Amino acid sequence: MKSLRDKVIFISGSSRGIGREVALRCARDGAKVVITGKTATPHAKLPGTIHSVAEEVARAGGQALAIQLDVRDEQAIQAAVAQVAEHFGGIDVLINNASAINLTATLDTPARRLDLMWGVNMRGTFLLSQACIPHLLRADNPHILTFSPPPSLDEKWYAPHLAYTMSKMGMSLCTLGMAREFSAKAQGGTGIAVNCLWPRTTIATAAIEFNFPPEILRASRKPAIMADAAYQIITRPVAQASGQFFLDEDVLRAAGVTDLEQYAMEPGVPLFGDLFLG
Repeated sequence: MKSLRDKVIFISGSSRGIGREVALRCARDGAKVVITGKTATPHAKLPGTIHSVAEEVARAGGQALAIQLDVRDEQAIQAAVAQVAEHFGGIDVLINNASAINLTATLDTPARRLDLMWGVNMRGTFLLSQACIPHLLRADNPHILTFSPPPSLDEKWYAPHLAYTMSKMGMSLCTLGMAREFSAKAQGGTGIAVNCLWPRTTIATAAIEFNFPPEILRASRKPAIMADAAYQIITRPVAQASGQFFLDEDVLRAAGVTDLEQYAMEPGVPLFGDLFLG
């Protein structure tokens, strides 16, 4: 029977949205969940802090460690990973969820926005993975799961919002390379399963609420679909899949889930497809 009981799950950007849902799904198994993010005190417009999610994790049956973390800060990453290893004794799973979005054309993208997306998305994913890998290599059935799309060179995804697309594809390329570099064959042991997960439809998060019209929010799915799909992936044996780019609904259908309507924000409303697909 699949279970994450006593597994140490490190989740970036988990004070709200998809990261929070993943934390709660892992907690229901009795996992040790590391909640990280920049929000340590209540935000004026956005609900949730690392501490409120830690409380939710504890109520759901897990153990929680809340760490304020900006994934652009290399020293903060090193300190956070060291704190987790000391507190829980290791790391079994890394979820790269933290992401910044700014859907602007080239001439409308200031350097500070480019730096933010590159720093959080590609660079943050690389540095956090790099810091966790030595601990993951000592774990039983270790996983890195990054929330980014299947790699693509189709210009239609780059032209409308070049900086954002480059930063997300950079996350996916981290998976492509690390899956090979840290495979069982390359490591002479069990290796690390390194995969990506992306939603087939838009997900009702703050990113959708603040960057798209309200009609798209209503045509989205709840973050729980990504959490349930992530759970299916990180509970698989390492040897089963690595270097893969999964879509949430495909993972759940393969696991026998037939009712995807349960995830709809408004059942019956036609769903809005996510970026980088189709």
